[in-house]
Amino acid sequence: MAAAKTLLAGGGPSIHQTFNTTSPKPSRFSSVRLNSSSQSILTETLSTTTTPPKTRVKILSEALPFIQKFRGKTVVVKYGGAAMKSEALQSSVIADLVLLSCIGLRIVFVHGGGPEINQWLSRLGIQSNFLNGLRVTDALTMEIVSMVLVGKVNKHLVGLINKAGATAVGLCGTDGRIFTAIPSPNAAQLGFVGEISRVDTSVLQPLIRDNLIPVIASVAADGTGQSYNINADTAAGELAAALGAEKLLLLTDVAGILEDKDDPGSLVKEIDVEGVRKMMDDGKIAGGMIPKVNCCVKSLAQGVKTASIIDGRLDHSLLLEVLTDEGAGTMITA
Repeated sequence: MAAAKTLLAGGGPSIHQTFNTTSPKPSRFSSVRLNSSSQSILTETLSTTTTPPKTRVKILSEALPFIQKFRGKTVVVKYGGAAMKSEALQSSVIADLVLLSCIGLRIVFVHGGGPEINQWLSRLGIQSNFLNGLRVTDALTMEIVSMVLVGKVNKHLVGLINKAGATAVGLCGTDGRIFTAIPSPNAAQLGFVGEISRVDTSVLQPLIRDNLIPVIASVAADGTGQSYNINADTAAGELAAALGAEKLLLLTDVAGILEDKDDPGSLVKEIDVEGVRKMMDDGKIAGGMIPKVNCCVKSLAQGVKTASIIDGRLDHSLLLEVLTDEGAGTMITA
């Protein structure tokens, strides 16, 4: 196995990364149309003056096996946390999405919007309350959640993706009954926080086939039309399972799963479900990481090939996770 220390150029600081050059069996794929904006993203990596030409070519050639492996496959990305709060990281995520779409991956983008919701609640003089990491959502808060996620955050992200060169379509879980919600078992304490009882991908399939990027806000309704606030990790996991996705990628505010929660250098790069359960039993996975891990484990049990918890604070973390062996967090396998 040959590996080379290479330089991945992006919109932010340069990142050193090790690429594996062992080629998986190429998959068959259909052609993908690139518009001028999409092509500019690809050529930016090639034309940067800080990286020698031979190195730039080597970077792309060593990414080729990963492109061949994942082209034509569906990848569900959940977006939130630090990557949503920083404009620089937001630009990095959008550029990564568009580039991955350009090279033939079928991207589905699910988002929350906690920071934006908090900001608007504060402007309106409404206190944000949480229970076990979930937002307590009364009727007024639910209206604001819908307004912010569906009307503001969703359309902002769609605009950014379109500007970057791909074609995005903004949706929420209510559209086409993508998600059917039911009240949380803790509805008495949480209010209009819901769980997903059913997923219908029929409205998404034509978009995915045409290489469009569905951008889905994590709001859904029950059979009566009542709206519910849905955890975005949960929504992404359920959707990945229903689509038979190759990968589920959860962007987070941490490096991934740590062997020692107090040691950022103890990142677990790859682990199977059995290993994850042992870490949970040993108390090494705790707090806010538990629901994310449970989301990944459930999606794997329903047929998703791999689920990764990746560091959304890292510039171009999506490209590092998909196009390199090293990745950008923790990959969980069945």
